[in-house]
Amino acid sequence: MRKYGLKNGITVIFDKNTSKSVAVEVMFKVGSNFESKKMAGISHFLEHMLFEGTKNRKDSREIANEIEKYGGEFNAYTTGDRTSFFIKIINKRIDIALDILSDMVANPVFDEKVIEKEKQVILKEINMVTDDSRLHQWILFQRALFDKHPAKNPTYGTVQTVKDFDRKHVSDYYYTHYIPNNMIISIVGNAKNVKEKIEKYFGSLKPRKLIKRAEVKEELQTKVKKFVEKKKTLNSYMVLGYKTVSRTHKDSYALDVISAILGRGQSGWMFDEIRNKRGLAYQVGINDENESDYGMFAVYAGLDKNKIEKAKEIILQQFRRLENISENDLEDAKTFIEGSHTLAMEDNFQRADNLAVWETIKNAKFAEAYLKSIRKVAINDVKRVAKKYLNDKYTLVVIEQE
Repeated sequence: MRKYGLKNGITVIFDKNTSKSVAVEVMFKVGSNFESKKMAGISHFLEHMLFEGTKNRKDSREIANEIEKYGGEFNAYTTGDRTSFFIKIINKRIDIALDILSDMVANPVFDEKVIEKEKQVILKEINMVTDDSRLHQWILFQRALFDKHPAKNPTYGTVQTVKDFDRKHVSDYYYTHYIPNNMIISIVGNAKNVKEKIEKYFGSLKPRKLIKRAEVKEELQTKVKKFVEKKKTLNSYMVLGYKTVSRTHKDSYALDVISAILGRGQSGWMFDEIRNKRGLAYQVGINDENESDYGMFAVYAGLDKNKIEKAKEIILQQFRRLENISENDLEDAKTFIEGSHTLAMEDNFQRADNLAVWETIKNAKFAEAYLKSIRKVAINDVKRVAKKYLNDKYTLVVIEQE
């Protein structure tokens, strides 16, 4: 892996391999956690808008066709801390990917009619999330979990803010935050002359004053928080979880190991106890997230409302069970992480994204040290971290069938 910077502030990460494909990702270090109340959802809106036409490519179909006619894949995503655009294509077409992405970044049109059209698309997306309890439970959970951190707000904003966006909002926000000195370009695959190519396509972008987000310190919970939303569904959905630590905190690696013990596939403790042994739920899983200045750890399940209390007892019981883990439990978790992480990194996009994400958090070189940090986790680390974070001061969110 090589890393270098362009004069205009772009950070370039390149990891060469011998595959027949190349993944090119353009990531901006800005997402919904940077937004004011009035501008909630603008980063996600911009993610949509950059595919909607440039000065050189009139609309989304033209952009899509230029990638898809070569068998390439393209997509984008927005989180609290980043907005990302990527193309995966056969390696001899890397110039096509760089040309399209640089055109999207440098020459967005933000046509007023398209803005109005895309507002309707996003309002439908919000409705879809609200309708799907498996998605909506996370909106409710993060809102209940965090007190001060902007991670409490949904990435898509609100119905009202989306309705209120106009061309000036979109353009002003874009040219304030989506700038080269806030950009990472991550390339993984079999490519040549990468530095020269990126300089050719992105070197003319002009840097601007960078606006950073203030870090927010969230205190760990000191009491139980519970929120119940009643809904006409055939199932109920529960999330029980906690605030934890940022990715740069050493405890985040112990939490990853705990996640592997509790949540790996069908052999994890939670799935085994809740579904295999008792048949209380169909879907059971763990969500373990660590970002630049916050973290969360949660267990989720879809089940009947009269099984929620029993499932909650089992979840808390499994957290307490971590006080007695064996060397075999620890080793199985580490080998699971090593295997799943290594398999994921064989995909060029996953590798490009992983490097870029670590760069937004601190430095891409930490991606290289991830498995080494996992191997250092000891039994006492797991016990200490479980006791500190996964205790009886939880947040419980339930979408309860009426």
